[in-house]
Amino acid sequence: MSHSNQFALLKQRRFAPFFWTQFCGAANDNVFKVGFTSLVTYQTALFAGVDAKTAAFVISAVFILPFVLFSATSGQLSDKYDKARVMRLVKSLEIAIMLIGGAGFLLHDVRLLYAGTFLMGVHSTLFGPVKYAYLPQQLDEHELVGGNGMIEMGTFVAILVGTIVGGELADLGVTGPAVVAAVCLGVAIVGRLAVSFVPDAPSDQPDLKINWNPFSETWRNLRLAKQNRAVFLSLLGISWLWFFGATFLTSFFNFAKDVLGGDPQVVTLLLAIFSIGIGFGSLLCEKLSRGRVEIGLVPFGSIGMTVFAVDLFFASHALRPGPSLVGIAAFVTDASSRFAHWHVMADLFLLAMFGGLYSVPLYAMIQSRSAPSHRARVIAANNILNALFMIVSSLMAIALFSFGFTIPQLFLVVGLLNAVVAVYIYTLVPEFLVRFLAWLLVSTFYRIRTTGIEHIPAEGPALLICNHVSFVDAIVVMGQSPRPIRFVMDLGLFRFPLLAWFFKGAGAIGIVSAKTDPRMFEKANALIDEALRDGELVCIFPEGRITDTGEIHPFRQGAARIVERNPVPVVPMALRGLWGSWTSRKSGRAFASLPRPMKEGLVSTLELAIGAPLQAADVDVAKLQAEVAELRGAWR
Repeated sequence: MSHSNQFALLKQRRFAPFFWTQFCGAANDNVFKVGFTSLVTYQTALFAGVDAKTAAFVISAVFILPFVLFSATSGQLSDKYDKARVMRLVKSLEIAIMLIGGAGFLLHDVRLLYAGTFLMGVHSTLFGPVKYAYLPQQLDEHELVGGNGMIEMGTFVAILVGTIVGGELADLGVTGPAVVAAVCLGVAIVGRLAVSFVPDAPSDQPDLKINWNPFSETWRNLRLAKQNRAVFLSLLGISWLWFFGATFLTSFFNFAKDVLGGDPQVVTLLLAIFSIGIGFGSLLCEKLSRGRVEIGLVPFGSIGMTVFAVDLFFASHALRPGPSLVGIAAFVTDASSRFAHWHVMADLFLLAMFGGLYSVPLYAMIQSRSAPSHRARVIAANNILNALFMIVSSLMAIALFSFGFTIPQLFLVVGLLNAVVAVYIYTLVPEFLVRFLAWLLVSTFYRIRTTGIEHIPAEGPALLICNHVSFVDAIVVMGQSPRPIRFVMDLGLFRFPLLAWFFKGAGAIGIVSAKTDPRMFEKANALIDEALRDGELVCIFPEGRITDTGEIHPFRQGAARIVERNPVPVVPMALRGLWGSWTSRKSGRAFASLPRPMKEGLVSTLELAIGAPLQAADVDVAKLQAEVAELRGAWR
């Protein structure tokens, strides 16, 4: 999918009404929460019994508590009933909730406002699973990353709009609470009108029996999510992002007031920068991933999150607010602290941008690798984990403040924790880091054209065969494939520590000739057969060695024997343009000179040509070699 098609979805009924429904809900959440938080932070006297220092964290915890209590039930409802119908009921509920919250604003009654906050959490709990289960039902797989990027972008633009509106209305003085109440009710009504245009989205499991016990169902949902290890760890990765993001977002009011010396307008500015950063990063995913689920962006995102969280500490910990609070104009133009303030804003934008790069591939991966029959319940499990992580983030912040930590020190702690969590997750699932290294290499040194990518089966087993030109052939193919691939490689490569870690992380299968070590040869073939039985993609280089002439060496019998044992489709592929690179043997041995991009320009152009699958019955060695040679052509 091209980058422009990402926005073309806004013209289609299957996406546009849903997008605007989600937009209104996210905006309303933030008009309500930011209005409430701003009022109790800057006009504390209006609300009896409120501690301004911790109120933002309490509001956040009250809002996310329903995710723990009711996510399991909401996931079942989304799997059992038509998703459009569920959305309409939820948006009708929002109108009633805004009437309760509006009464709290008008009466300055913090109890009603907390009740409204809790009920808006219920609203979001019910909407979350149906939202992420709706997308893969309505979008094609090649649209999934773009669609998720649009939803993430729209959500954070809505957060931005809601933040600005809520903050500005709360700052109106005596009339502020009443105007906030009116706007919240109006946005809820607009959201209900938008959802009426969402097309029907029939249930994937209409005979599902609802378990109304939230505790036993929560446990069952978590066990369901754990059935796919990569999906479950993706859920943990997303939940960690919510822990990370909630810490920053909830701190902004006190950060602006106590560290930066800013008034409510500065809070709005910080939240706006953060929201724009997330939205920009979410849209950038589509371009960087070339329209597919590219989990290699996840480590890239986590690195940026840590770097700029730590840098934010250094940018802000030495700042001292003046005797009076300043507005946006003074904040960005004051000569004495302008550089420091712009440094803070840049850190917030970049931190959030990398958060967008981190989150979108994880959401798309969960959607693409979860079975449609229980996808909403997997998303519900994600919401449960998100809520638990966000509650823990609030409790951690309150505990650290009680020990005398400052807000910049809190940012430093979370930034360092992010690095620890990232290393832990990537150790458990090396696929993330392996895909990142493959994406980084391919994106840095090569411009790759891929033709025939549709010939790689979307699901099920297949044997991929390719000519062997250089030491990075597997990495290039891996970086272009929409699915993970098990490469069959010379066991000698596993003797090098770094290469061994990389290829083992990618699930590569080491092999030697039957003459060299019959036992290892049989073990490798058993692993190949097992991978194909499990529905995986397996790739071999039938030449058995890297070319030293640029021409394709005679294919060995390995591919034919694999297909005899496993009658799976065989997909021929050819790499073009790697001969003569520093990773090839054109100069006698690889890595003997500078990389070609360093000698000839910024990037080199390659092509991966993929042919139509051959049926197992049609496969013989001569035909396979002819197919690969034809795909490669004269360009080596």
